[in-house]
Amino acid sequence: MLKRHTEKKIVVVVRQTRADDLKRKFSTKSQAKFFVKSRGGNYADYEAEDVAYKRAVASASEFLQTWGRVQVIDRMFLPNFVFGPEDTVIAIGQDGLVANTLKYLLGGQPLIGVNPDTSRWDGVLLPFLVRDLASVVPDVLARHHNERTVTMARASLNDGQDILAVNDFFIGQKSHVSARYVIASAGREETHSSSGVIVSTPLGSSGWLKSLLRGATGIAGALTGQTLDVPPAANAVPWETPRLYFTVREPFPSRSSQADLVFGEIGAQTQLTIRSLMSENGVLFSDGIEADFIEFNSGAVATITLAETRGHLVVP
Repeated sequence: MLKRHTEKKIVVVVRQTRADDLKRKFSTKSQAKFFVKSRGGNYADYEAEDVAYKRAVASASEFLQTWGRVQVIDRMFLPNFVFGPEDTVIAIGQDGLVANTLKYLLGGQPLIGVNPDTSRWDGVLLPFLVRDLASVVPDVLARHHNERTVTMARASLNDGQDILAVNDFFIGQKSHVSARYVIASAGREETHSSSGVIVSTPLGSSGWLKSLLRGATGIAGALTGQTLDVPPAANAVPWETPRLYFTVREPFPSRSSQADLVFGEIGAQTQLTIRSLMSENGVLFSDGIEADFIEFNSGAVATITLAETRGHLVVP
């Protein structure tokens, strides 16, 4: 009979690999392999990634069984999974898996990010390897660990729905047609026709926000013939900073739309309000998970603020 150090629950969050996705789509490994090869790809790389990842998950699970009651869940089940207040959570995968998991830890449970393959993933949010679990897990179970808090964003709709974001929100159209909405911030209000609005957290400042601001700076510099400094928000903002940034993508000025209120900050005393003018296909989703969206059509109003909930990421 297996003897554990504690009866506390340890939840291990995993993801499907590219090989898993292909096998699910094509039913068999041989068909998946043929598909990749016929398009000039190297299926051996998919297999190597799959083997390394599953070896890391198996090794971690075997060790963790000696420390607590282990439950392994796929990230697709996170929206419906109920975490206990005393759970310790471990995400094994890429940085995105850490972000996807954090927003469901509403009780402030600590999250350990594990990099399963350092040859593939930089792992900004994955400071630990599987072998590090032997030293970090006992400390986390005893709540004697080091951690950093992560500022999150909340979108509250006028129908009572709420959604959190660890990296960013997207508000706009499901397709590539223009999104129509009224945006209000800091006493200003405009009607927009654009490719949507991005709201980024400090953690997300090194992702989508960085891309948008660097692109805008580059375009402005090319048109003016000047070398412009990249805005500070285009660099990494400390995760704990109580601030959000919103950016409007490709705003189009016309007789019925404006394009001046295109960037701003949301702090502890401020908020961003967006009222949909879209008859259909309006969406609001967080952290790039398009399948887990809230409909955002005519009559819907989203109020975006700093979330009271904070993420707690374990660090060395």
